Order: sequence, then structure tokens, then C-alpha cells
Amino acid sequence: MKNVVRRKLTGYVGFANLPNQWHRKSVRKGFNFNVMVVGESGLGKSTLVNTLFNASLYPPKERTGPSHDIIPKTVSIQSISSDIEENGVRLRLTVVDTPGFGDFVNNDDSWRPIVENIEQRYDAYLEAENKVNRTNIVDNRIHACVYFIQPTGHSLKPLDIEVMRRLHTKVNLIPVIAKADTLTDEEIVDFKKRILADIQHHSIQIFEGPRYELDDEETIAENQEIMSKVPFAVVGANSEVTTPDGRKVRGRSYPWGIIEVDNEEHCDFVKLRQMLIRTHMEELKEHTNNSLYENYRSDKLTQMGVAQDPSVFKEVNPAVKQEEERALHEQKLAKMEAEMKMVFQQKVAEKESKLKQSEDELYARHREMKDQLERQRLELDEKKARLESGRPIEKETKRKGFSLR
Repeated sequence: MKNVVRRKLTGYVGFANLPNQWHRKSVRKGFNFNVMVVGESGLGKSTLVNTLFNASLYPPKERTGPSHDIIPKTVSIQSISSDIEENGVRLRLTVVDTPGFGDFVNNDDSWRPIVENIEQRYDAYLEAENKVNRTNIVDNRIHACVYFIQPTGHSLKPLDIEVMRRLHTKVNLIPVIAKADTLTDEEIVDFKKRILADIQHHSIQIFEGPRYELDDEETIAENQEIMSKVPFAVVGANSEVTTPDGRKVRGRSYPWGIIEVDNEEHCDFVKLRQMLIRTHMEELKEHTNNSLYENYRSDKLTQMGVAQDPSVFKEVNPAVKQEEERALHEQKLAKMEAEMKMVFQQKVAEKESKLKQSEDELYARHREMKDQLERQRLELDEKKARLESGRPIEKETKRKGFSLR
């Protein structure tokens, strides 16, 4: 593994200006954001969207008599795009509505047109990626789905559970309790607990803001506070009302008081806007591109018979990658160390075997010499005993030749 050498610059180079370059490029190009709203009719979806972006994105509805009402046979998909600008930053906002959802006697397949629309947008983006010229790809993928829950105060309906189960793997799901001003504070708290219990029981994944290592305590606390409000109990209002103390606020006036949309003590609208627009809009787009779309893309190409390497679609975290390389390097070192120990032990065993063999040979020679010396000692003792007794000692050899005697 290569060692990274840190050097201190002696002067200004200029790459510290990269964030400013990226900012100028992004502002010049503009941004886009696609949000889908799903919920039954009469839950204030269009009002809430207009309140979120402080603009009249939905045209006013014309009220017609009962004889002119046309009841659709299926869930329709309507898309409204609008260019809005704030402090020089341009945003192409696309709101995808689902009129007719949940309005039928049999709503078993109400989720199907919604899922098909999301997948069609993924298919269009995949087709654009496969073209030769990919410089101007228009991103029409759904970045967030705000799911409106009817304020019954009980628990999720089977239709809500089924639709969210079908959607949570394809889009960032953000559940909200519509028209929260129809419930008391205690009812909202109990209703939220039941909704979260149903979501957890059915393993439905809702969007959670990512956590980064460099986040400060204030950012972490802010994200935790936002997530503590899920599902968001919201109230929408396009008009302003006057409070008893003379303030002009966006809200709704009732005989018993005024509901202020932008007052966190009255509803969770501010926290919803914070997550959807002010703090997590880019994270919603990144999670759509890096996770949801890549999973769909991989499954789609696999169905088409195109072999895919799963590692290609993984989001690479440099810190995790470095940790994996370090672990792999340590594993390689451990393997080399084990092999060296094995070779060393083998050499030691061979040396010990040779030393044992030499020791055995020396011991055998020592024993042989000892036996020989013992025999010589016995012979000398015998000769000594004969000399002392006066007996002649037998000559071991006789001289050859003539004798003079």
C-alpha cells in the first residue's frame, strides 16, 4: 500500500477555490427536483405543495356541479413543472400528482400506475445513459415521494401499507399526516406511534438523513430533531390570516383560534420543509441516483442478460476503502508471517534431526571406546594379578628365528 506523504504548502496555490468554482457552475446550470405526492383526494396535497415552495404551482380548480364530475376509472398521473428562482438560484421543480388514488371501491391495484410511472422514468434515464452523447441527460427520476396519510387517529389502513411496501424500494418515502389540525396534540402523538409501529412491523424503509463523519454536533442534533418528527403532522395554507396581536401569518382561522403553518408549536410543516428543501434536497437526489436507481438498473440489466459486477454499483467511501486495503494488507502480512514461521520450524526440525543423529553417532562411538577401555583395564588388572602371584605371564607372540640357548 502506498504511503501518503503530507506536505505543507509554502504559498497560495489556488485549488482551495474549487468549491467556489463548483458553486458558480451549479448556479449557472441551475438545479432540478422531482417530487411525487401520493394520497387520497381531499387531503390537501396541492395546497401543501404550494405552501412548501411558496408559489402557486397548481392552477386553481374549477368547481363544477355533480352532473359534470367525471370519475376516472384508474389512477392517473399528472406532472406539473415550474421554474422558480430564489436569490439568483434557479430550480426546475416538477410535481407529480396521482389524482384518483384511493377513490375506488376496489383499490387493490391503485399502486400499479404509480410504480409503473417511477420505473418508466428510470427506463428513460437508463436509455439516455446508453446513448453515445450523454452530455445533456435530463433527470426526470422521482427524487422524493411525499405520502399523505388520512388523519384517522387509529393506524395505517391496509391500502397505505400495501402502497408503501411497493414504493419504498423504488423511491425516497416521506410519510406525512395530512390535515393535522383535525387532531389534538395527544391524538397526533398516539397516531404517530401507531404509524411507526406499522412501518417497522412491515419492514418499510422511509428516508433518513445520512450521517457524515465530519458533521458537527449542531448538524447531528438538527438531523435527529427532524427525524423525531416523522411522520410529519402538517397543515397547508395559501392565504394569510391576522393573529390577535396583529401579525400577518400563513395559516387557517377557526372559531377557537388560528393555526400558523410556520409555527413549529402548531405543526411539523417547518421540519418537513427543512428535510425536503433546505437541508436534504441534495441527499435525496444522491440517494436516488446512487442507491435506488442503481439497484433498479442492476436488476434491469440482469433481466436483459447483461452480466453485472456488483462492485461497480457500490458507492465508494474512501475511508472504508482504505480500511479494506489495510485489512487486506494485514491479512497478506499475516499469511507471509505464517509461511515464514512454517519454513523456520521446518528448518529447525531438520537441524534438530541432524543434531540428534550426530549425537547418537557420538554416543555410540563413546560407548564403543568406553567398552574398549574397559576391556583393556580388565586385561591389565589380570596381568597385575599374575605378576603379584609369581606366575609367568604368557607371551602373546613368539619370536621367529634361531635361539642361542
